[in-house]
Amino acid sequence: MADLVDLDLAAARDGLANKAFSAAELASAHIKAMEAARNLNAIIVETPERALADAKAADARRAKGASLGAMDGIPVTIKDLFCTRGIESRACSKILAGFKPPYESTVTANLWKAGAVMLGKTNMDEFAMGSSNETSALGPVVSPWRRRGDNRPLVPGGSSGGSAAAVAAGIGLGATGSDTGGSIRQPAAFCGIVGIKPTYGRCSRWGMIAFASSLDQAGSFGRTVRDAAIMLGAMAGHDPLDSTSVDRPVPDYEAALTGNVKGLRVGIPNEYRVPGMPAAIEELWQQGIAWFKALGAEIVDISLPHTKYALPTYYVIAPAEASSNLARYDGVRYGLRVDGEGVIGTYEKTRAAGFGAEVKRRIMIGTYVLSAGYYDAYYLKAQQVRALIARDFAQAYEKVDVILTPTTPSAAFAHGEIAGDPVAMYLNDVFAVPASLAGLPGIHVPTGLTSEGTPLGLQILGRTFDEPTVLNAAHALERAAQYTARPDSWWRQ
Repeated sequence: MADLVDLDLAAARDGLANKAFSAAELASAHIKAMEAARNLNAIIVETPERALADAKAADARRAKGASLGAMDGIPVTIKDLFCTRGIESRACSKILAGFKPPYESTVTANLWKAGAVMLGKTNMDEFAMGSSNETSALGPVVSPWRRRGDNRPLVPGGSSGGSAAAVAAGIGLGATGSDTGGSIRQPAAFCGIVGIKPTYGRCSRWGMIAFASSLDQAGSFGRTVRDAAIMLGAMAGHDPLDSTSVDRPVPDYEAALTGNVKGLRVGIPNEYRVPGMPAAIEELWQQGIAWFKALGAEIVDISLPHTKYALPTYYVIAPAEASSNLARYDGVRYGLRVDGEGVIGTYEKTRAAGFGAEVKRRIMIGTYVLSAGYYDAYYLKAQQVRALIARDFAQAYEKVDVILTPTTPSAAFAHGEIAGDPVAMYLNDVFAVPASLAGLPGIHVPTGLTSEGTPLGLQILGRTFDEPTVLNAAHALERAAQYTARPDSWWRQ
């Protein structure tokens, strides 16, 4: 049944409906794929018994003619920052080792209601802080891709690198991710798959282990735009448990995929041409523009003048919120505890031992910018610039319907290649961060390969809660690009 792991989500759904195979057979094939890919370190908690039980329940529903959910019988993987009842959920941090929540995140609960089958939890950068999945306390994820003629392991991107690598390697037909400053779109780009971050507030944050509360947003990975749309539709919805969740109907995202973009106004921001960007990415961007022109779209040059301030703004706001959110981890109620002299000593030793270097760096930055005498100079100023960035987008959307940009300034790099340079690592999010600060929906579409045979792609951004237009534009781009590349199976044990 090796061919079952080569299906995309929509094709697997159709196969189940046509009774070409059962949900149990589909789950078994993906369990074997998960076991064969352990050297990628993409899955850190395997739940094969749960997967088979979920799949058999899906088969029983189908046999009875019961009403079926949008994800019925579809095996998926879950990023480790989504709390799953009774299953270890630690955001890949030592400080939360052994934590098994007595509750379920709203996003995963929605997936189980839709009939999805749980294969396991995916590796990630610790507390979602990273752009390469090298900060995980459980070790780095290895991308299933390799450069042509170069056996050095590549990073899958971060922080949702385990989810992206799992989908690219055929471990599950979809995966959840979270995007704070590009953590869905960037790993999707590095792994050659589709990843969508919806509008802030479209998916509930309840039961997600927080990094930066005003930025964190759940989204989905799939091999195709259709797959990502199906899964996002199952995840999204209003949640009274989350005060930032927006109470508005969830459109039928799959129905929006007509591929007709005639008359669509596509904005091209000049500010996304950054110094040192490889020629291959500029060429791909121009090819994307040409594809949209050929499909009848109107290309419009636009300006987003505050783009250059997005990264420094993000790296003030996100660490400040992280400093506040991570203050709760003190060794008293759950997770790691290292006894010290008195309460303060226990706090200090627990946090020193429990957090990794990148998390400590961001906590220190965040605490500094929130401290007396610096709050106005840094945090308040960053919030003002954030408002200007959002205003730039709002003004642009008076002229255009979507915006087309590169997703990343480079293709995937090797393990350790820039890990020692935090600034170089942060620059990987230069094209993703602006939309996150503005709370806008964005999707990555794989559209080509580098000369070394690794994936590249383009990003489409849209208005708030206009995911249907974003997804349809992405679907049209996907069809024009005819991208079918898959990584070699060198990693299968």
